[in-house]
Amino acid sequence: MSKKNILSIALAVSMTMIAACGDEDASDEKENNEQQEESNEENTNEDGENEGETAQETEMPEPDLSEIPDVVAQVNEEDISKDEFETSYERQFQQAALQAQMTGEDLDQNQLKEQVAESMIVTELLVQEADNRDIEASQEDIDNTLNELVELNQLESQDEFISTIKEQQGMNEEEIMTEVKTQVKVDQLIDEESGDTEPTEEELKEAYDQLTAQQEQMSGENEKEIEIPPFEEVKSDLEDQLRSQKETKQMQSLVEELREKEDVTINL
Repeated sequence: MSKKNILSIALAVSMTMIAACGDEDASDEKENNEQQEESNEENTNEDGENEGETAQETEMPEPDLSEIPDVVAQVNEEDISKDEFETSYERQFQQAALQAQMTGEDLDQNQLKEQVAESMIVTELLVQEADNRDIEASQEDIDNTLNELVELNQLESQDEFISTIKEQQGMNEEEIMTEVKTQVKVDQLIDEESGDTEPTEEELKEAYDQLTAQQEQMSGENEKEIEIPPFEEVKSDLEDQLRSQKETKQMQSLVEELREKEDVTINL
């Protein structure tokens, strides 16, 4: 069974779009500054800018895949192989490197490897638990999840989503559908564990008060008045936020429980 992280794949399109916009904005700002400083050398500046952009492209680091063991981790009797890890790591590395390039920060590959390995272990733990509970993914659930991914990435259709992932992540359609099916099963497991995650009116108002306090603090620090939207306008967003927080908390508790009782070995 494949153990790639579907959540990372789902966000890949958005991350790439953000990175592209960031690079474009930075390039535009650089061009404007050069034109102001050396307007009498426009052609030279254009050549220099192109060289700078080329240099920026070559500054992208390469993924360090040296010293990766044949079996990166074991979850009960299921191995996370070197090939599986490298495939997942390369995809995560691409996103992390783009983000690091945008922020100018150094990329800690050792830390990223640990994060990728842990993510794959967590996914495998949840998949195994879902299988143990005989949780199945219906075609309707798969279609609903695909539609959510289409909306998340601001695309037009399932076909466009699949084509985009094929192009950007190098996956075939069977691999993509396997990942979606896995995500559906994990989502059902989390729903089963979470129970009722609907926030109460009291919780919503408390979250709104915290939001208001944060906005007022930011307003004071920036010496600029920030308009605070009415409670009813942000209520729906607060409901989604609190619901997600509850689900995340329940998932963390389940993962901690599974880590304690299941046999997990990391070889990195």
